[in-house]
Amino acid sequence: MEKAAIYCRLSEEDHSKKHKTEDSGSIRNQKAMLLEYSIRQGWEVYDIYSDDNYTGSDRNRPEFTRLLNDAKAHRFDIILCKSQSRFTRELELVEKYINGLFPLWRIRFVSLVDNADTANRGNKKSRQINGLVNEWYLEDMSENIRSVLTNRRKSGFHIGAFALYGYKKDPEQKGHLLVDAEAAATVREIFTLFSQGYGKTAIARMLNDRGIPNPTEYKRLHGLRYQQPKRKNSTLWKYSAISDMLTNEMYIGNMVQGKYGSVSYKTKQNKPRPQEEWYRVEHTHEAIIDRDLWERVQALITSRAKPFTAGTVGLFARKVRCANCGYTMRSSKNRGKHYLQCSSRHVAKDACIGSFIAVDQLEKIVVQELNALSQRYLDQDELERSVALNQNLEQQRAYWLNVKVKLTKQLADNRAYLRILYTDKVKGLVTETDYLSMSADFSAERERMELQIRDTERHIEDLESRTLSGDQRKEIVQRYTHVEHLTREMVEILIDYITVGKRIPGTQDVPIEIHWNF
Repeated sequence: MEKAAIYCRLSEEDHSKKHKTEDSGSIRNQKAMLLEYSIRQGWEVYDIYSDDNYTGSDRNRPEFTRLLNDAKAHRFDIILCKSQSRFTRELELVEKYINGLFPLWRIRFVSLVDNADTANRGNKKSRQINGLVNEWYLEDMSENIRSVLTNRRKSGFHIGAFALYGYKKDPEQKGHLLVDAEAAATVREIFTLFSQGYGKTAIARMLNDRGIPNPTEYKRLHGLRYQQPKRKNSTLWKYSAISDMLTNEMYIGNMVQGKYGSVSYKTKQNKPRPQEEWYRVEHTHEAIIDRDLWERVQALITSRAKPFTAGTVGLFARKVRCANCGYTMRSSKNRGKHYLQCSSRHVAKDACIGSFIAVDQLEKIVVQELNALSQRYLDQDELERSVALNQNLEQQRAYWLNVKVKLTKQLADNRAYLRILYTDKVKGLVTETDYLSMSADFSAERERMELQIRDTERHIEDLESRTLSGDQRKEIVQRYTHVEHLTREMVEILIDYITVGKRIPGTQDVPIEIHWNF
């Protein structure tokens, strides 16, 4: 008897659920429909995989991931969904799994509503068209949502999932913020303490000593479904939290949003946006900090802002971590000498045993390690052979890169023609029959080009792996042999990060571990 895995998904909030662990009504309906179909087909149901409140473009759905892992392990023979869009709305994933990996894993994919079935060889074109239409749906929906959110930001409405610490969402007016009296008192205290001359680390320690939860822990304690970072000391106030708060205009009644923007509708990854692209609307909600206190704090921040060395970034800035707690070590200066220290040990008792090292001592250790690495590759005969080989491999790589560029351009043209064809069909300029025939030809051509691109990428990856070690040795020998001092540029190029431990008692030795970029 064949085993079937049932997959269900719902993308919108279901407010009828009494508890977040319950299934929504729509999910229950999907399960009932698919179970009934499985019984009629004589299939044994292996398991039911259910993602409630996840979009079809989310690749990190927990049950979706479990389904794929079980499919790869061939724990069942069939994947059954209500529709292909329940599985995914991305054409890329349709091609990767439904038309690509599932046949290799001997997994049959079946969806009821749109009659997708990988056991039917003539069904492939319709599956690809379904995937293409779903992809356009995602893109259009993303643009529509982006437009609505942009208009609300410009109008001064708050659109975030959670209110800023010190505020809460107004239950009577969507997009409006109210002052949260308990958290606002802590915000006022932080601004007041800083205006009185207390440092950011000192303020963090004072709050931690009194057991005041930091913003993320405060949300959790008040029942908000906020994802708490799972790492050591994640409930403590830190220097960075105080620093961000002291420069946030939201606390003087101005709505500031759009500091980060999404990379693509296909990913949740965000990137910082330039300040001139932020959405800033004044006087949208009640201020927690009055104007006089705000201006005093900003003046103090400006006066205290001193670069590590005039106009430059510290040699190891953002590159050194405490080996004990993982906190990024900060620079300090005493009697003209620069040091790096873990400030985590200063924000609360027992937060960390602390790490400490002089910058010149760390530089000396790194230089010694770098020169030792360089010495291993000083055999000129070996180097010359490596260089000659790498030149030949680089020529081959350049050829395949050029092939990939041409194929990618052809593929983009193919997709553009499909969009035009779809638009013509919607306008009635092309009949349904002609549309299906022409789109099938385009899809076949696209499939051929995608196979060629994947083959080209395999060639490129193989050549890159063969040249990688030789390129790295060549770079070290030519640029970093007999180094005496480091520059910031060298640190950026060579070092991923460094961990520094606590000095070994009775010695001057500090445990160091260098993670190189090569």
